[in-house]
Amino acid sequence: MNAHIPALVGGGQVMAIIPQTFEETWRVAKAVYVAGLAPAALIGKLEGEDAISAVAVSMMSGAELGLKPMVSLRSFTVINGKPALYGDGLINVVRQSGRVTYLRTGCDTVNDQMVGWCEAKRSDTGEDKRVEFSQADAVRAGLWPNSPTIRRKIWENNQQVWKDVPNDTPWARFPQRMLAWRAAGYCLRELFGDVLGGIRDEFEVREIADMEEMRDVTPATAAVTKPQPPKPPAPPAPPSAKVIEAEPAQAAEAEFNLGDFLDQIETSLASAKDEADVEELWTEFDAPAVLETEGHADMIDAAYAIRDRRLSALSTVSAG
Repeated sequence: MNAHIPALVGGGQVMAIIPQTFEETWRVAKAVYVAGLAPAALIGKLEGEDAISAVAVSMMSGAELGLKPMVSLRSFTVINGKPALYGDGLINVVRQSGRVTYLRTGCDTVNDQMVGWCEAKRSDTGEDKRVEFSQADAVRAGLWPNSPTIRRKIWENNQQVWKDVPNDTPWARFPQRMLAWRAAGYCLRELFGDVLGGIRDEFEVREIADMEEMRDVTPATAAVTKPQPPKPPAPPAPPSAKVIEAEPAQAAEAEFNLGDFLDQIETSLASAKDEADVEELWTEFDAPAVLETEGHADMIDAAYAIRDRRLSALSTVSAG
């Protein structure tokens, strides 16, 4: 009865699907989007063909750096319209280029100061370089946390409020790794600029974006105007009239940004070192309730997908 069913064959080689034309790239990008696997940091509020286009461009950008399509989606993020690689993605691109004799990173303690370093050598030209980024450098750059708490908007009773929360920024949680990654970013861009093609690491691009968003609060110089004659006094109000003082206008609440919210979840979960950290951060964001309240219930599955991807990555690391 089962003679027509082909037999299962063991062995073989697992190979990635590499699109060769734009049409093939579009088909893969559409499959990724429809399956809900497109990173929220990449597509943000985009939907339909706009979101598929973002996925396709990400895969093509990764292909220029020698990355496979799905690796590109895991390695790239978009911050303020600029593509960036996660810290380990930057190192992986250089390693896969085949132009590396050695590439080492680490963090040492020198005179009670942590110093991150990266040293590498090219196999084609013989050039080598070592770059250090110390705790003092991070303090001067305004990166090093100097307080146990930070002020952040959190959700309480279905509304966003500003509150002092424990400083859980990546620099506070993983200072050694952040120092080493910053040193690696400088070292690899200088030594392997032709390989990276101007791509920066995630944290540096985020800091640049924050600086670009800073507003100039210098008071404007008062314009010189000609003196005007005084206005005549207003007529007195009738005795029966009752003056009602207008209530001060309440400050408009900040508009909810779906892309930024999902990006914050993905960035925070990327800093989790184990499953307990992931669950703690997930509970703090309370994504299902927030998305339901803000009218984005259709994105709850996307938020869960971000959490599940991080849990899967941690599980893979632990198994390895």
